[in-house]
Amino acid sequence: MDMMEDSGVSFAGIASLTAEELRSRMEDRQLGDIPVEDVARVEDRSIPGPDGGDLPIRIYWPQITAEALPVVAFFHGGGWVIGGIDSHDGQVREMVNRTGAVYVSVEYRLAPEARFPAAPQDCYAATEWVAANAASIGADAARLGVAGDSAGGNLAAAVAQMARDRGGPAIAHQLLVYPCCDMHSDAWPSHTENGFGYFLTKESMDWFYDQYADVADRANPYASPIMADDLSGLPPACVITAEYDPLRDEGEAYGARLREAGVACEVHRYDGMFHGFFAMTMAIPGAVAAQETAAAAVKTALFG
Repeated sequence: MDMMEDSGVSFAGIASLTAEELRSRMEDRQLGDIPVEDVARVEDRSIPGPDGGDLPIRIYWPQITAEALPVVAFFHGGGWVIGGIDSHDGQVREMVNRTGAVYVSVEYRLAPEARFPAAPQDCYAATEWVAANAASIGADAARLGVAGDSAGGNLAAAVAQMARDRGGPAIAHQLLVYPCCDMHSDAWPSHTENGFGYFLTKESMDWFYDQYADVADRANPYASPIMADDLSGLPPACVITAEYDPLRDEGEAYGARLREAGVACEVHRYDGMFHGFFAMTMAIPGAVAAQETAAAAVKTALFG
């Protein structure tokens, strides 16, 4: 936790902040120049969004070459309020290199300016675009995965359900890194056990929920994936959780429900870890192990 405190990253007092103030706080933190891994190529594009506007994406190609590589649509975390393509650039590059897949990172609309269901609609539209245009980016639509961390894990799970429900793109795998699976925090002991002192707090999660979705929408399975009546027919999954994360219990429960529904799902809890650790490979050996586990699951599903 000393590392988190030294970095200036904090959600302390979030309940008194506006979304703009929180974004300013995160932008102003002094983290220094953090090196990122090289990949073969990176390209920023805009694709049509579901509301008629432009939807920014960033495409990453790995160093390996092939006529058509697997492809992963990636959705960033940040409580549906903060973060974006740039905030997760380093993490995506690492997973591109670990998996050897093409990644398409999506800059979905943020709350509270665009509340639920804007974010899952954007992510689903981007996934449809990836499936329809895979060949043009050197990818194979038949080997399509979705992935995300935290709120992005929530969106990846929602997109998997949307694709099943709408007869949309055939998704071969979902990687859910400490996902938010239920917008009812009082239902899970880990929100209380880990709700203070571990970077992400119960107070901050409740604030994010308020920014993102009306109370009446929080039981919608595209907002709370665990609320779906039926989880059968979903793609195989890998769920990564952290011992000291408020979201630990719901992520593990979602994995259990997937298995009960007949979906192949592996769940890996990383003891001693906290929310956000997955991206901290330069400082935390557990983050390297978690990425390697996640990459192995992606490669097994998409490369065979």
